[in-house]
Order: sequence, then structure tokens, then C-alpha cells
Amino acid sequence: MSRPKVTIYTDGGCQPNPGPGGWAAILLPQPGDPVELSGRAEDSTNNRMEITAALEALQSLETPSDVELITDSTYLKNGITQWISGWRRRGWRTASKQPVKNQDLWQALDRATQRHQIRWRWTKGHAGDRWNERADELATQARGDAAETPKPVLPLADEGAVHAFLGASWSGKHRRGGWGVVLTFDGMQRELSGRVEDGTANSAHLFSADQALAALKRPIPVHLYTVSDYLQRGATSWLEGWKRNRWQTASGNPVASRELWLQLDQRIRRLEGQGRTLEWHLVDRTEAPTELERARELARTAQNG
Repeated sequence: MSRPKVTIYTDGGCQPNPGPGGWAAILLPQPGDPVELSGRAEDSTNNRMEITAALEALQSLETPSDVELITDSTYLKNGITQWISGWRRRGWRTASKQPVKNQDLWQALDRATQRHQIRWRWTKGHAGDRWNERADELATQARGDAAETPKPVLPLADEGAVHAFLGASWSGKHRRGGWGVVLTFDGMQRELSGRVEDGTANSAHLFSADQALAALKRPIPVHLYTVSDYLQRGATSWLEGWKRNRWQTASGNPVASRELWLQLDQRIRRLEGQGRTLEWHLVDRTEAPTELERARELARTAQNG
């Protein structure tokens, strides 16, 4: 049986070094949607965060896989491809007989690599590689550098706009789900919902956005709120690249839920062609406003019939 294929981008760092650290990994399964992982350490180093990112990514894989792991850290790549065999032979000591730094993480990474077939590749950091840039962004956010910029309180106090709260629910066991939408404008509220058959959790989120945009009648600005990073990033960052790439991902695989994305793209272009502005907001699940919780409740009810 052939192994699942996955491309992984990793990054990590501290500010200052040593100091508070963050790591991140982006998994690009073939086929499948991007999966983002990240974490924080109170007291660490750049090198420890780079190793941790690769370790966490490999440990997250449920089955032995065919992996291409891409990093901008020469320390990580050279350590795992050139130096580690000598360290192992010498009882985890360097050629100068000094204890290997970060030995605990190197040993854990060494064990994690045994399950997989891995090709390690270095890429130059901050050079325009989409997924490397995203991993860097996630690692920076994880270590808290972005905390100085206060997050806006959602929903925004924009009384002249429609606010669309998007909810989705999915049961992998029963292969069905539901979507829900709450639309608010000028003190009025409208609720929509429906069932999704033979799709995915992501397609349920796509249905919620598509139906929300289909219901809009007034030529005024729109704010859309979702807990789905896949939907928010797809609509704001990935969609244009997919179209330029003939509906293939950056790793060359067909875009999942292509027909739904095509339909959503048509609705977005129609509304923008009417002069409307659409703003997409990613909401923390633990801080969801009442309207978004209601949309998720509608989705669960629709899923259960």
C-alpha cells in the first residue's frame, strides 16, 4: 500500500534569543486542505523552536507517510541529514566530545523520523515563498509579538453594513452536515440554514458563505464572520492564486471542493462588481458572539434533520 504524501513547511524563532519562542508548521496533504499548527514556549532559543516545529509536524501525522519537509533553518536541515548519525554513534556527543546541544529534541526528532520516508529541503526565508512566509507569520503570532496590536472587538460596530454570521456542523461518521447563517442589519435579523450531504466539514463552511451572499439584496458593505480559517484564508488569500494556477494548489494538487469555490467566487465577483465591499473576519471559537453561536446552532439542527 502506498503511503500518504504530504508536504510540510516549518519555522520557529525567539524574540529576543533566548527568550519567548514560537513555532509553526503547515501540512499540505495530497490530496487535502492545508493544516496549520503552532505553539509557544516561555523560554527557548531559535534553534529549539526550529526543531520543535519539525517534531510537532511529524508527530501530528497519524500514519507513516511520504514527507517532503521544507525549512529555512540550515541548523535543522544539516543536523538531521548530516550530523545526527555521528552524534548517535558517539553517544550524543559532538566531534569535539562535547554534549550535543538540544539533545532532548534531537533524540525525539530522530525517533519521529523512523516512521516516515522524509526528504528534507532548505528554502531561503523571507524570499516570497508563500508557505514559508505563512509559517513565519504563525510562529511570530504564537510567540506573542503580534500581541501589541489590539484585536478588534467582533462584530464590528458598523451600522451601515450587513453582518453575516456563518456556522457549520459536520458528522464524519454519518457523512452529513449542516450550515447556518444569521444576517443582521439595522436592528433586523434573518436566519437561514440547510443540510449538506456527502461533503466535508470544509464544504459545510463553504455552503454557509455561499448562501449568505446569495441572500444579500441591498447594495451596501458586508462583514462576514466565521470560525473557519480555511474559509477565511481561502476567500481572502488563496482564491486568486488557485484561479491563476488553473484550480491547483501550490503543491500541484486539485483544489478540494472546487465547484463550491467556483460558485462562491462568482457571487463575490458579482457583489464586488456592484460596488460592494466584503470583509472577512476570523473569529476565535472561544470568543464567538451570540449571533455566531446561533448560526452554529442552526447548522447543528439542520444536520440532524
